[in-house]
Amino acid sequence: MLDPSAESELAAWSPEWVASAILLATTLIYVRGWLRGERDRKRLGAFLGGITLLAIAIASPLEALDDSFLSAHMTQHFLLMMAAPPLLLAGHPFVPFLRGLPRMWVRRGLKPLFASSLLRKMSVWLTAPPVAGVLFAASMIFWHIPALFERALASPFWHDIEHATFFWGGILFWWAIIESRRWPRWVSIPYLLFGDLINTAVSAFFVFSGRVLYPSYAAARMTGLSALDDQILAGLIMWVPGSVVYLVPAFVITMRVVSGTPDR
Repeated sequence: MLDPSAESELAAWSPEWVASAILLATTLIYVRGWLRGERDRKRLGAFLGGITLLAIAIASPLEALDDSFLSAHMTQHFLLMMAAPPLLLAGHPFVPFLRGLPRMWVRRGLKPLFASSLLRKMSVWLTAPPVAGVLFAASMIFWHIPALFERALASPFWHDIEHATFFWGGILFWWAIIESRRWPRWVSIPYLLFGDLINTAVSAFFVFSGRVLYPSYAAARMTGLSALDDQILAGLIMWVPGSVVYLVPAFVITMRVVSGTPDR
């Protein structure tokens, strides 16, 4: 049972209209472009699944509980970093977006932008596995340092920056696996294992610290669930599903590399 303050926060929750509008517009543009293309249903399903997970993370009652329960907050982080990005990229959204946007925007706005050699060089550099992996690890470790985590909790601006960092860090990380063609396929195996190692280290920090790490979550907010239990649950939410997200693709890619089966 929730305590009165947590219940009031949940009762007072209302959808974040800006985030909801962005998600809706993104979905409509993608679907419009998908209808004008090959209509691959698997890609459509993957993309819509990713959008759904984003909506759960930032535009659902889960958002109302992230200030009360670390486990709710870590569920958001898992969805933003590890679950939604690979699904969105599995929808291969670049071409559907170009088809879905007004042609005038693409011709006069995006075409000159994409023609920039600086932009191409930056995108190649940012999505290279060594760079994307380091940025992903840095964002995960940086924002879970207690002082910085507390700053994000205390400021809506920094909270939004934290979530944006997680999401775009996740996009860069998974881009190197799903979209990149510049690196040998076997590189994805140690790359995914590195991602799992970082996630395991952060998750284990929550589970085995033996003390409440964040003062904002020091008060128990649910009958039968102490603040330390909530922290342990938060670590397990990141640890177990996170390991599945990394290790299953690593295993599949390993089998394909060993057998010589193309997976692209």
